[in-house]
Amino acid sequence: MEIRAPLDWANKYPILIAGPCSAESEEQVLQTAQALQNTGIDLYRAGIWKPRTRPGSFEGIGKIGLPWLRRVRNELGMPVCTEVAKAQHVDDVLAHQIDVLWVGARTTANPFSVDDLATALSGVDIPILIKNPTNPDYKLWLGAIERFYRAGIRHIAVIHRGFSSYHHAIYRNVPMWQIPLELKRHFPNLKIICDHSHICGRRDLLLSTAQYAMDLLFDGLMTEVHPSPDQAWSDARQQITPKTYQTMIDALVLRADHFNNHPASEAILKIRASIDQLDEQILHLIDTRMDLSEKIGQLKKQENLSIFQPARWDNMIKKAIRLGKEKQLSEQFVRQLLDAIHLESIEHQSKVMNQQSQTTEQKSD
Repeated sequence: MEIRAPLDWANKYPILIAGPCSAESEEQVLQTAQALQNTGIDLYRAGIWKPRTRPGSFEGIGKIGLPWLRRVRNELGMPVCTEVAKAQHVDDVLAHQIDVLWVGARTTANPFSVDDLATALSGVDIPILIKNPTNPDYKLWLGAIERFYRAGIRHIAVIHRGFSSYHHAIYRNVPMWQIPLELKRHFPNLKIICDHSHICGRRDLLLSTAQYAMDLLFDGLMTEVHPSPDQAWSDARQQITPKTYQTMIDALVLRADHFNNHPASEAILKIRASIDQLDEQILHLIDTRMDLSEKIGQLKKQENLSIFQPARWDNMIKKAIRLGKEKQLSEQFVRQLLDAIHLESIEHQSKVMNQQSQTTEQKSD
């Protein structure tokens, strides 16, 4: 896919998108935009329609707020964007000359909704920003990109806003950084913006999360900014003032994506070679472990034992977490690593224990 950067972002770094979570009044929209005008932002954001988890909460001001965004565009010279979730939204924003549209996480998760938006935009090459789906599904995110691309949209970027999880965590939405990084690996020219406001859900984590995104060479940031964050009609805890926003942007350390003949480059290459060797050894050890799992599977089959042994698994997890702490490894990492190895081990044992039944099925076919 020949994806192009929205607006003039081809060589801009970092790309900065900022504005209130929701457009609440004409005064609030203009006041925020004026305060952000000299902060170097590339795109002013404000939600007009707000898809909420439960009814009864503020669901956006509606299309009466679109002329407010147009005033920001015309009077302050700032490109503007807002979220669309259905075809009527597309008609309304196009009529008000909004510069960029974004597709929210709940919409990205529904291929029917994405199809409706793509059909409504067919033949209109307006820039589109696509947020990741609420659930950590790489293919759903990729599918949304492909649907808009097939509709003729070429100016596409994506927004990483984290993923919903039932686990209690410090983040509102778990980052799962490996998913957007995998998208970047397959599409090097695709601009990926980090919506750290929705990842964090609280303002005290915004700077550290933004810096983490910059360290991973994300292309930019989307931040929710409000003149009086505590009085915001939606997502008050994650919004910051324009002054705090400027302080945060000034504090960011930007990283290079290549060595530029830096004196440390030779040392980095040597360390990478060592890392590659260790990775090969780790995979070899895991392969050996799977051989042992298959042997255990044979014995379980002989004794007619279940694959999953809860007490054994509980002891393994507790021991690994305790050892991990001694090695300064986070409990989350140790748990995820053991979960992955355990699931693969179960798969190997299952093949061994059900080998005869699988052979019988093949013969009957």
